Order: sequence, then structure tokens, then C-alpha cells
Amino acid sequence: MHEASVGFQCPECVAEGRRTVRQATGRFGGGAVAKTEYVTFALIALNVAVFLLDAVLSKGTSLGGFGLGGGGGGFSPAQLYGAVLGVSAESGGTMYTGIADGAYYRLITADFVHFGLLHIALNMWALYVLGRYLERTLGHLRFAALYLVAGIGGNVAVYLFSAPLQLSAGASTSIFGLFVAVFFINRKLGRETTSIVVLLVINVMATFWVKSISIAGHIGGLVTGALLAVGLAYAPRKQRSLIQWGTFVAVLLILAGLTVWRTQDLLGNPELYR
Repeated sequence: MHEASVGFQCPECVAEGRRTVRQATGRFGGGAVAKTEYVTFALIALNVAVFLLDAVLSKGTSLGGFGLGGGGGGFSPAQLYGAVLGVSAESGGTMYTGIADGAYYRLITADFVHFGLLHIALNMWALYVLGRYLERTLGHLRFAALYLVAGIGGNVAVYLFSAPLQLSAGASTSIFGLFVAVFFINRKLGRETTSIVVLLVINVMATFWVKSISIAGHIGGLVTGALLAVGLAYAPRKQRSLIQWGTFVAVLLILAGLTVWRTQDLLGNPELYR
């Protein structure tokens, strides 16, 4: 028996009541309150695990500073095989395959590869702060989709606009999507947005100032995150889930189309990368 405000209830009565009572949902369609930010902590753990494994396999190469060369003057296994790369290229006698040769998985794996301790530390701190807030606000599933698709958008932008042989990776593609999502979510909720705008402007300016930062990746993640955030924040209540998930599908289809176009362009014009 279950203790109630007046007397006791049998387990069958409690179960029936739970089935017939509609569960509360959040303002944007997720759970009413995401008490524990499982997705945020899982993403941080996955990023850190990949970084540590890469450090072991590369014998410390990936532990270097912010630069793309890492600590050993070369590229680590995760950087070679997981970062965004346009075509096949040879480095240190090792052949690694690019997106144009069918390695489309790089559009996802590049989001979990980092170039040094400072790189991953800054990204994980931003993910911890922004991710926990957005996951509590949007719910687990919508937040996870926002993070992953914004990251893919940034990596597709790298594939489109960066040099074909350029390695580019890091969670910052997703982070920029989270930054702009906080702005639209807070604006919809009538909350303060000045601080997030200031942080966003500072990060965009740093993107153009620091030579080793991928401009295409950051701006691509920003634009993708903005499109998704508008769909999440401003979908009408009656058709909220349909419009929200429809926005994700539409953005993914656009990104897929751009990826196929870029691949055909590279394969049809070898002079672009030789």
C-alpha cells in the first residue's frame, strides 16, 4: 500500500491514476523539468574520453597547446581520422580518407576531437554552462538534437568553405549553436539577453582574431543553431512538436544537399585541391 494524504492507496489504484493523468511538459515541449542534465554530462564525458584515449594512442601528441599541430609537431590518430577533411591526403607517410571519398562520419566525429588541453578545456566549460541551462529548458531529447545538428552544420560549413586539406575539429561548432540558442530562448521567455549577446560578440570577434580558429566552423554552427533555435522557441503550441522536429529534418536535408554538392564539386574539379 502507498501512503496518501488521507489514508492509503493500493498499488493498482496508483498505477491507474498515473496512466490517466496527463504528464506536464515544459514551455518548449520537453519534460516539465529536467532535474538532472544527463545529456550534458554524457557529452562532456564522451569528449573527455576521446581526448584521453587519443592522448594515450598518440603518446601525448594531442596534449599540446591550442595550435593544430598538437604537442608533438604532428597529428594524433583522432585528429587524422576524425577531423573534417575534404579529400584524401598524405601526412607523415599515413594515408587518411576525407569526406569527398565517402568518410561522411567525419561530420559527426569532428565534434568530439580536440587540438590540445586548452582547446578542450574551454569548450567543455562552455558546454557545462550553456548545456545545463538549455537541457533544463528544452528537455533531454531536444537539447541533444540541437547540440548534434549544430555541430554537423558547423562541420559542413568547414567542408564547403575551408581548404580541402585542412584539418578542423572541436565542439565549438556546437557551442556556437548553443550560444545563439540561449539568446532566442531567453528572448522568447522575456529574460535578460544582454550578457549572452556580449559573450557571443566576444567569441565571434575572437574567431576572426585567432589564426588557428576555424571561421567557417564557428559561423556555420552559429547559423545552424539560430535556425534550429527559432524553430524550437517560436513553434506555435498546437503544432509545436511537428514544427520543431520538422525544422530539424529540414535543416538536416539542406546540410545533406550541400555536402553532396561539395563532394561532387571536389571530385569533378581535382585542381581545387591539388
